[in-house]
Amino acid sequence: MAVTLRPYKKKNGNVIKWHVDIRLTFPGAPPFRERRVSPHRSKTASRKWGEERERQIIESRQTDANGEIVAPDLVRKEIPTVRQFAKRYLEHHCKANRQSTATLVRKATAFRNHINPALGGIRLDRITPEHIQTLKAQLGELAPVTVNAILQVLRAMLYVAVDWKVVDKLPAKIKMLRESEKEMDFYDFDEYAILLRAAQTLGHQHLLVALLGGDAGLRRGEMMALAWRDLDLNRGTLTVNRSRHRGEETGTKGRRTRVVPLTPPLQQALMDHRMGGDGTHVLYTRRKTPPTESTIRNWLLAAQHASGFDPRGPHQLRHTFCSHLAMRGVPAKAIQVLAGHAHLRTTERYMHLSDVAREQAIAALDRSTLWQNGGNAPSCPTDLQ
Repeated sequence: MAVTLRPYKKKNGNVIKWHVDIRLTFPGAPPFRERRVSPHRSKTASRKWGEERERQIIESRQTDANGEIVAPDLVRKEIPTVRQFAKRYLEHHCKANRQSTATLVRKATAFRNHINPALGGIRLDRITPEHIQTLKAQLGELAPVTVNAILQVLRAMLYVAVDWKVVDKLPAKIKMLRESEKEMDFYDFDEYAILLRAAQTLGHQHLLVALLGGDAGLRRGEMMALAWRDLDLNRGTLTVNRSRHRGEETGTKGRRTRVVPLTPPLQQALMDHRMGGDGTHVLYTRRKTPPTESTIRNWLLAAQHASGFDPRGPHQLRHTFCSHLAMRGVPAKAIQVLAGHAHLRTTERYMHLSDVAREQAIAALDRSTLWQNGGNAPSCPTDLQ
């Protein structure tokens, strides 16, 4: 056993690096040799580094299929399958980073129903573009937005695998499907008024669900978690800082707290709504408990049925909130803040509804000021140059 140092010199004789040559012999095994460049400049430090490297090889001595000694960092690590690593990803990344309950359920469902059946038995480093295409083919009956949500879960897991050095690099590039621009489904002003009148005849809970969604833009989980302490009826404000999913309260989507001014109808409905239930939550069932997802939906369905409208989920009320603001000419940035959108591009999907915005854009092209005060109107655009 020996550690030998050989200098590499420039023409002027200066040593710029040291080559470390390690030779080892073990009973019953072929001779082992490893040559490396030392990370140190000095001979003494390079020798110590070589001796430490020799010790590591001896202590972690392993042999390959041919019985030859393999250096510890050359031993091939065991790569988990998609199904095996999915459990680690959900437990040690998603839960550890305190992702919302809804997000955890969505990701677990994506693995259980779609990713694991298609790719569960494949090692992470052996995923190929063809495997990704096979998964897309098996999801063929789902909408593109749903397929992309599943692919994003898989891609996020692979990025974590690279970050944790389970694999050296992404095994395959995951390309999303092209999504057609979805037209927002909302109630126009007259339809919304009809819905509110019908909800008022059914009771306070029905009316509050309609107003909290249509006048304040709350999501269903945010309605369920809304507490009296979140309201300031004197100042006319509502603070949204919690959500509820499957009986568990978490932060809002994106962990963003927002303050929404109360409209006069919503403020009056809250003042007329007597405190009941557990004394904490604004909305409550006949059993005096916070409502569930199905309870909120049923209250809205009753109002829709009384109005003669087709059944729609509570999120249509949130679309109505954003759409009405856009149609009134409210800037996109203001709508983003009031709705709690993480990205402005989400808000901009509503802006095509605004006739006011289009009129303001065309008004910006008004060049009448260029020839006021005695000037002449240009005969063609080039006259302005």
